[in-house]
Formats: sequence, structure tokens, C-alpha cells
Amino acid sequence: MSFDVVEIQPTPNPNAAKFILNGSISEAPMSFFTADSAKDHPVASKLFGIPGVASVLLLGDFVTVNKEPQTRWERIHAKVREILKNC
Repeated sequence: MSFDVVEIQPTPNPNAAKFILNGSISEAPMSFFTADSAKDHPVASKLFGIPGVASVLLLGDFVTVNKEPQTRWERIHAKVREILKNC
């Protein structure tokens, strides 16, 4: 299933962004703190393929992506949208 990102919301953490989707991606919270922990999940593993992604949370109709502090959001937003559209 593919997802459209309908909104990107900032969080109190400047290194995290909440990507609101047009459908549910996960019924229960799924947190991935390393690329290795995400290797068996088709969406999370692709999100970790984006340089600078530090962790991923999937829940309901959103995905929260945490980035490494030195990485700029401009490098991540479009790639997250693309992955979610093509998953």
C-alpha cells in the first residue's frame, strides 16, 4: 500500500518530524532505533536508507522520523515522501 503525506508537523524535538499520512500504516506502535532493527520491516528499512535518519516510529496514520543533528530536513522530507508513496 502506498501513502500520501498530507502534512509534516514539527515536534518539540528539532530533530524529529511527524509525517501525517492519508491512511493507517500500523495498528500498534513500532519503534526502530537502528537500521539493523528495521531490516525486516519493508518501510522502516527503506527510511533508514536515507542518510541522516536516526530512528523511526510508525503508529496509526503517522510516521515520526528522527534525524541526526547535523543533517538538514531539506535532505530528508522529499525522500520520506517518495518512500511512503512507493511502499
